[in-house]
Amino acid sequence: MTMPSALELERPCDGVAVLCLNRPKQLNAINEVMQTELGQTLADLANDSSVRAVVLTGAGRGFCAGIDVRDFGPSMLEATAPALDRMRFQERMAALAEAVRALPQPVVAAVNGPCVGAGLALCLAADIRICSQTASFGNAAILLGLSGAEMGMSYHLPRIVGTSVAADWMLTGRTVSATEADRRGLVSEVVEPERLAERAVELAALIASHSPLGARLTKRALQVNTDAASLSAALELENRNQVISHATDEAAERRKKWSS
Repeated sequence: MTMPSALELERPCDGVAVLCLNRPKQLNAINEVMQTELGQTLADLANDSSVRAVVLTGAGRGFCAGIDVRDFGPSMLEATAPALDRMRFQERMAALAEAVRALPQPVVAAVNGPCVGAGLALCLAADIRICSQTASFGNAAILLGLSGAEMGMSYHLPRIVGTSVAADWMLTGRTVSATEADRRGLVSEVVEPERLAERAVELAALIASHSPLGARLTKRALQVNTDAASLSAALELENRNQVISHATDEAAERRKKWSS
């Protein structure tokens, strides 16, 4: 895997990859280089069977300040550009959040500071979200005269915090503290800033210690059954997953250990 310049990729322990957005002076705002590298790195991770869990975080004091509106790069388009070109640009940005969600490995977002706009979209696409006490969250697009619904935000956020809370955050664009994010269920845990990285790796390592197939089937069932038409439909998928995983050698070995 080619080492990116706007990202850091580390393997702190067996089965765990830590993907760190690495433009700390810009609070890890996404520019053209990071956009390209992030898309490619996520694709590489998806095909890496040695990685069983991923931690997504940011370098320095921020998680991600959204798109770099000051200096994105040559592919940034003016409002006068053809609508089709601007749509393609937006689709490339949205594809980043889609790629995080589509990773077969469970993803732990470790939010260490401001998490805004595109950064919030990446965070929402993760499976587990934890944050430090200094984290904050915001939907910035509405403040720029744009729609507050972008990069999957109107899909993910209501499912995580409920429709009314999502509407509050997306329509006002106000900053949400770590305390409020915890109270609303956006994150599952708030930890001291100096403990965040360690805790995220602990969670990822625990996930990585389980059967890779079991973890992947669990992730997909959670995603699919969030929109299940009925309990019967959800049970159909769950039952099928259990039958598939039950027949694996790894499951047989683990059952043997538990019964001994």
